Amino acid sequence: MLNELKELFTPFELLKGNYGIERESLRVNNKGELSVKRHPAVFGEKVENKYITTDFAESQIEVITPPFKNIEETYNFSRVLYDIAAMEIEDEYLWPQSMPGIVPTDDKIRIAEYGDNEKGREARRYRENLIKKYGGKKQLICGIHYNFSFDDDFLRKLYCLYERQNTHKIFSGIFNENQKLRYKEFKNNLYLKVTRNYLRYRWIIIYLLGASGVVDKSYMGPCMNSSKEIAHDSFSNEGALSYRNSECGYKNKIDLYPNYNSVDEHIESLRRFVSDKLIGSHKELYSCVRLKPKDPSDFFNSLSKDGIQYLEYRSIDINPFEKGGISLDDLYFLQVFNLFLLINEETDYDRWQEEGTENQNIISKLGQKDVLLKKDGELISKEHWGVEILNNIRDINDKLNLGKERIIDLMIEKIKNNQLTYAYKIEKKVKEEGYINAHLDIAQKYKENSYKNRFKLEGYEELELSTQILMKEAIKRGVEVEVLDKFENFISLRKNNKVEYIKQATKTSKDSYITALIMENKSVTKRVLSDSGIKVPKGIEVNSINESFNIIKEFTKKPVVIKPKSTNFGIGISIFKEGADEESIKKAFELAFKYDNTVLIEEFVKGKEYRFLVIDGKVAGILHRVPANVKGDGVSSIKELVEIKNQDPLRGHHYVTPLEKIILDESAELFLKQQNKDFNYIPEEDEIVYLRENSNISTGGDSIDYTDSIPEKFKIIAVNAADAVNARICGVDMMLENFNDENSNYSIIELNFNPAIHIHCYPYKGTEREIGVEILRVLNFV
Repeated sequence: MLNELKELFTPFELLKGNYGIERESLRVNNKGELSVKRHPAVFGEKVENKYITTDFAESQIEVITPPFKNIEETYNFSRVLYDIAAMEIEDEYLWPQSMPGIVPTDDKIRIAEYGDNEKGREARRYRENLIKKYGGKKQLICGIHYNFSFDDDFLRKLYCLYERQNTHKIFSGIFNENQKLRYKEFKNNLYLKVTRNYLRYRWIIIYLLGASGVVDKSYMGPCMNSSKEIAHDSFSNEGALSYRNSECGYKNKIDLYPNYNSVDEHIESLRRFVSDKLIGSHKELYSCVRLKPKDPSDFFNSLSKDGIQYLEYRSIDINPFEKGGISLDDLYFLQVFNLFLLINEETDYDRWQEEGTENQNIISKLGQKDVLLKKDGELISKEHWGVEILNNIRDINDKLNLGKERIIDLMIEKIKNNQLTYAYKIEKKVKEEGYINAHLDIAQKYKENSYKNRFKLEGYEELELSTQILMKEAIKRGVEVEVLDKFENFISLRKNNKVEYIKQATKTSKDSYITALIMENKSVTKRVLSDSGIKVPKGIEVNSINESFNIIKEFTKKPVVIKPKSTNFGIGISIFKEGADEESIKKAFELAFKYDNTVLIEEFVKGKEYRFLVIDGKVAGILHRVPANVKGDGVSSIKELVEIKNQDPLRGHHYVTPLEKIILDESAELFLKQQNKDFNYIPEEDEIVYLRENSNISTGGDSIDYTDSIPEKFKIIAVNAADAVNARICGVDMMLENFNDENSNYSIIELNFNPAIHIHCYPYKGTEREIGVEILRVLNFV
C-alpha cells in the first residue's frame, strides 16, 4: 500500500487530519487536597462552554480543544486552555497527574452539577450512579482523550483508488473481494480497522506515554496490596508504568469486548451490554478507543445514519512534564502511528481483544521491567516486539517522506531504556520529594508560568495583543473563536447561533462607519466636539508643503503641535511645548506631509495627556502615557540605553506585547535637538531623558493606570465626547493641567476609533483592567 500512498499523496496530505484534545485536571489546594469549591463561575454554564467544563466532579476541570487541521495548533490551544483555567483558580492548582492527589471519602467528593433542568438532572443522576458502582477514587482518575480523524480529502482519494482497483489487495483485511461499498461504509471500515489495530497495539502507547506508576496512600486499596512505599505516603510496585490503565484504574467491573466488525454489529453489542445491565449506557463503556458519531446526543442513531466521524483514544496518561498534558513530539508520533494502524495488515487470531487487554494490564503494572507479552498467542519480549513495531513505523515514515525519524528513534530508545519513560522520571522525582510535594512543585511552576505569560495567547502571538486579549476572554466563556485573517487581526465570535465579526479587538458592528470616519478625521472630530460644547485645541489646517512654508513665521517660538490629519498611534506628530525655530517647524511639516495630504497645526495645551477608554457610556480605564524615555547610568549613550531598555521581554513590535520597543526615528531626533542632545549623548546617572513629546505607547511610551484617581467630572466629559460622535467604543485623549483639580483646564486633542485595550489590561504600573470582558458585554456575549 505504501507505493500507492506515495504516488497519491504528499507528506503534508498524509499527515493532515482533524486533531483535538480533551484533558481532565483536578483542582487541589496547596496541600494536594481535592477542592470542595464550585466550578469557577466565570466559565459559565458547563453544558454551554465548549472549551472549559467539568467531568465527574465539580473539582474536575475538563478542557477541550476544537478540532484543528494542524497538530501544532492543537498543542498550542491545549496550553492556552491550561493557562486560562489556571488563572481563574486563585488559591488552587491544577493537579498535573492522571492519578489523584489526596483522595477524600466518597461523601466528601462534590459531584458535578449541571443545572436545574432535565438534562442537568440526568447528568447528575448518571454521576451519582457511577460513584455508587465504581467508587469515588476511580472517578477522580484523569487523562488525555485524543480525538482524531483523517482528512476528508485523504479519505475520498482513497475511496477513488478503491473504486478503480480490479483487486482490493491494498485494502486487505478491510473488504471482501466481491464487496462494492458506498463512501460511508468505506470510511467506517477504515476507521474500524484502525480501531482494531489500536486495541492490538495500545500497549505500546501506554508504555511510551504512561506516567502514572505512583499513587498517594489515600488511593491504596485491595487492588494495590502488592505496592510498596517508595517515599513518604507514596506507593508503587516495582516496574509500574500506568495505574490508570491497569486493573486498579478506570475500568468496568468486568472486561467487555464490543464487536468491531461493522458499525451495526458494534451498536448491537453495546445495546446488549446495556440490556444485560453490564453498563448503564454506552457512555459507561471504558474502552481504550471509542467510535464517535456526528451527534453524540443521539449516539446510536447518529452512528448508524452518519457513520464514524472520528476516533477517541483514551489510554493516554497526563504527562506531568508538559503544561498542556501531552508533548508535541508525542502528538507527532501519534500522527505516524495512525497511518501504521491503517496500513498494517491484521492477523486472523480470534482472541485479539482478550490478548490486547492482557498486554495492557501487564505493561501498565510491570511495563518498566523486561516483561513478556502475547502476540497472536505466542510469548514475545516487550523490547523485541516494541522495536519491531517501531521499525515498521520507521519504514512507513521513510518511504512516505514524513520527516518524523527523530521522534521514532526517540521512541525506540524508550523501548530499550525504561529510564527515558515519563513513568520512571516522575517516580524518581517522587522518591526525592514525595508524591504530593513532587506534583505540587510542578503545578506551582506551571501556574507561575501561566501568570508570567498571562498577556499571551500561545500560538497566536502574531496577532496584536488587544486581539489576543479579546480572544482569551471569549474562550474563557465558551464563545467560539475563529481567526479569519491574522494579518488584519480579523476574527469572528460565535455562540448560540449569534455571530459577530471584529477587527483589531475594538472595530465592531456596534459602531457605524460614519462614526469611524469622523474620528479618523481630526478636523471633523474637533468640529463635532466643539459644536457639542467640548473644549478642543485651536488651530488651522494646511493642504500643501508650500502653504505650510508660507505660515512658518507665524508659529515660530510658539508652543504648537504639528500632525497629519488622519493618522493614529502618534505617527508623524511633532510637539514643541516651548516653541521652536523655523528650521525645526519646517522639518515637522515635512514629516507630517509624509503621512497625509492635510496637516494640522494647533496650539499646545499645557498639562499631561490621559487616555480615557469609553465603552458603552462608561469609562472602562484611564491611562497616563509617559513618553518614551531612558534613565542614564553615566556611561551609556542614549542609543545604548534604548537598546538595553528594549531587551525587556514585555517590549516588542506591532502590539503583540504590553509595551512597544523604543524606536529612534526622525521624530526622536528632532525632539532631542530641542534639548541640544542627540543619540550619542551620555545622560548622567539617574538623569531621565525623554525621546519624544507625544506619549503614545506605540512609540515606546510607558502606561500608568489612573482610572481610580481622575475626578468624575472628566470621566463625564470623556463619555460626552464619545456620545458626540455616537461611538460605543472610543479612545478619548484628554490634556489635563492638574488631574487632581476638578476645575483644571482640559482639552480633548483626539478621539480614537480603534483604541488599543492591552495598555489598560496590562499597564506598566497600576491596576490591570479586564477590558476584554467589557468588549464582550457590548457584543452581548456576557
